[in-house]
Amino acid sequence: MKPSLLATGIAVSLALTGLPALATTPTSAAPAVTDLDAVTVSAKLDQARNALSPDIGSSQYQITAEDIQNLPLGASTPLNQVLLQAPGVVQDSYGGVHVRGDHANLQYRLNGVLLPESISGFGQTLDARAIKSIRLMDGALPAQFGERTAAVVDITTRSGAELGDGGSAGLTAGSYGKVNPNASWWGSQGRWSWYLTGNYDQNQVGMENPTASRTPDHDDTHQGKAFADLTYLVNDDTRLSLFAGFSNNRFQIPVNPGQTPQFGYLDTVTADSAALDETQRETTRFGMLVLQGALGSTAYQVSAGQRYSDLSFNPDLAGDLIFNGVASQVERSNRANTVQADFSTPLGENHTLRYGLYVNAERARAGSDTWVFPVDADGQQASTTPLRIPEASTFNATTTAVYLQDEWRLGDDWTVNYGLRGDRYKAFGGTEGQLSPRVGVVWNATDSTTVHAGYSRYFTPPASELVASSDIALYDGTTNQQPAGGSTTPLSERSDYYDIGVSQQVGEHLTLGLDAYDRKVDRLQDEGQFGAAYIYSTFNYRLGHIHGVEFSADYSNGPLSAYVNAAYNKAMGKQVITGQYNLDPEALAYVQNNWIHLDHDQKLTSSGGISYAFAGHNRLGADYVFGSGLRSDADGVPNGGELPAYLQLNLSAGHDFNADSGHPLHAQLALVNALDRSYQLRDGGGIGVFAPQWGPRRGAYLSLQQDF
Repeated sequence: MKPSLLATGIAVSLALTGLPALATTPTSAAPAVTDLDAVTVSAKLDQARNALSPDIGSSQYQITAEDIQNLPLGASTPLNQVLLQAPGVVQDSYGGVHVRGDHANLQYRLNGVLLPESISGFGQTLDARAIKSIRLMDGALPAQFGERTAAVVDITTRSGAELGDGGSAGLTAGSYGKVNPNASWWGSQGRWSWYLTGNYDQNQVGMENPTASRTPDHDDTHQGKAFADLTYLVNDDTRLSLFAGFSNNRFQIPVNPGQTPQFGYLDTVTADSAALDETQRETTRFGMLVLQGALGSTAYQVSAGQRYSDLSFNPDLAGDLIFNGVASQVERSNRANTVQADFSTPLGENHTLRYGLYVNAERARAGSDTWVFPVDADGQQASTTPLRIPEASTFNATTTAVYLQDEWRLGDDWTVNYGLRGDRYKAFGGTEGQLSPRVGVVWNATDSTTVHAGYSRYFTPPASELVASSDIALYDGTTNQQPAGGSTTPLSERSDYYDIGVSQQVGEHLTLGLDAYDRKVDRLQDEGQFGAAYIYSTFNYRLGHIHGVEFSADYSNGPLSAYVNAAYNKAMGKQVITGQYNLDPEALAYVQNNWIHLDHDQKLTSSGGISYAFAGHNRLGADYVFGSGLRSDADGVPNGGELPAYLQLNLSAGHDFNADSGHPLHAQLALVNALDRSYQLRDGGGIGVFAPQWGPRRGAYLSLQQDF
């Protein structure tokens, strides 16, 4: 068991062929019952599918299923925590992550198919047990990649054709009432193969604790997830797949004791903030039908599918009114229908032409029932009897994109990928679009040194699932009156992205990577939580500038493997031009004329881990996450302060029982935040930050997994 976390950069063999490395397929899978060798055909089609997705000029980082298993919680680790092991990834509250100074803006792909983001994000929706490997791509992406461009989380799922017949069942349990049973089943028969997995998770730390206490109050969560992939080999050159998944997550909103009441409600003027009872429900389901294969020398993959996502926030009516002066029942839903087609055609010996299209049609609904108090001309509460203000909105958004690019191999040492992407976004009664040139270069300087560089022009539409048209004038004269006016319609972001990096192989066991990037942005998108509901809203800065440097090292030598990443980032914005009503007038005035740090900007981050296997079937492991601290307000400057640095160390030990039987029982003990260091992710200050959040305290967990 050894991790294969790779340093940034592109291996020599990939640069020469344009194809990602293909894992060897076991030949001991279930025998075919027809003249079709299903295992061999599946492997060939996997290679053809991989050829559709170039990575020339971008930075990439690989995480395998084995790497995930080596994490303290193994395959029970949420996807957002898995991504924290890559360089330049910053953790935030509510399961959020930031890559290279961006707020969210991640693109998730399953087997090459783009999944429209859910309202709550896929970091807590996709199940790590279904993952064979993750390729995290960022930097100057080729023309094929648009929409969400902070990074591409390119996931290859596990396959019944590769695994053979079998399954697995297990349980992770431990501190804070965690109980997480799971089961998977996979197999193949003739032309058919399948992989299914599901799990249920409950614990008492569903969201970050707003206090430094060991156990948060009112923070139970119940979560269910499932994923299925059914594949049929039509012939030696064609494969039809149907994959689908869902998540159903319910959260209590943790309370912050000791708060002071601000408003009177009917005959009540006192209340206990520790007794508040707010809850949130998040549901996501998706399904994709995929046809993939080859016509002559042209490889193709065509897919059609749908993602539906909804979210409901239920307030504590009396409590929210007493403490905040506003209580909102919030409902959001978004349905996205997509069509995607990608093609790859070789032209002679040195050129590969890739081209395709993507269409995403979304329908978003937002509704709320908001209770507020009337106020007088001085803004003081005029009555203790609340008013109810209902609001509802619906809008459609359509994204259409086409791209064309050529991968040109210049001799044995140079590869150039250049192309053009066209995007058109229609929503809110208007249309935006852009033609975006892209170019990436890989130079194999020596047998052990690879250099890559790239430039990409990006066009990023606003996340439709987060937009709720609102008439802010409805709340004039109430305790929910907005402090400022401004535009309620977010704008598409446009940016120029430059990236350069080097990967160096040192001997047989050590790989080093260094990467630098610079992004200049017009109409920079950011997101904030501007109310009690755990829902983000999008707004724009007029200008943005983000730059940074990343370092990575990966060592693997027999039973010992280790990795370490470190990154520096600076993300700045100036002049808010949409969503101004969400900001205090003083903050809005300051940002009008001054550059400020984005609220999710973190100067320094680092992650690393070590794993050692011994005595055949035993393993010891440790990993850590370090951050220099997210932003907060300071000295009258929005986002002008920096929270204290933190370090979270996790330890694990594992043993496989009956390992030689072919059906082992894997046991793993994990100690999360082993040093029990209390650290704060947010203190409630900063633009778009509603409440404080603290990192997890020490917890012990035992995982048992039986293969059959």
